[in-house]
Amino acid sequence: MYNLNRAQVIGNLTRDPESRTTPNGQTVCSFSIATTYSYKDAAGQKVEKPEYHNIVVWGKLGEICAQYLAKGRKAYVEGRLQTREWTSQEGQKRNRTEIIAESVIILDRPGVSGAGGSGGGAGGHGPVGSSGGSEEPVAVPITSTDDEIKIEDIPF
Repeated sequence: MYNLNRAQVIGNLTRDPESRTTPNGQTVCSFSIATTYSYKDAAGQKVEKPEYHNIVVWGKLGEICAQYLAKGRKAYVEGRLQTREWTSQEGQKRNRTEIIAESVIILDRPGVSGAGGSGGGAGGHGPVGSSGGSEEPVAVPITSTDDEIKIEDIPF
């Protein structure tokens, strides 16, 4: 009767965001976030299994992500899952499941990255890193209000 397509992840960016503009002028930003699942194996040893999530962010939200996020930064991303299919230049069918972000919260300040990344991006300016000496993470909510995105608009 009802359907639900929601994805929520908190993790560290594995690469700097890549920003592009579609032929009709829409900004699209893409990056990956790593999360870790921990469990104990049969011998009682702790095992950590990383999972990598492809994130796509459109419009003004994408512009903000490209400006303030960088490799190693911690972020919360919420959106919907979408799988794209295409044929490669070699004729092979390919697919990729992505989270189309509708909300992004930056969970750390520049230079306080958890994965040893550049920690750059904002350079200490903008909404992140201006709390004046507090060691608590600064959460900057960013949400999207853009219209529906068409698969034809994806430039990659």
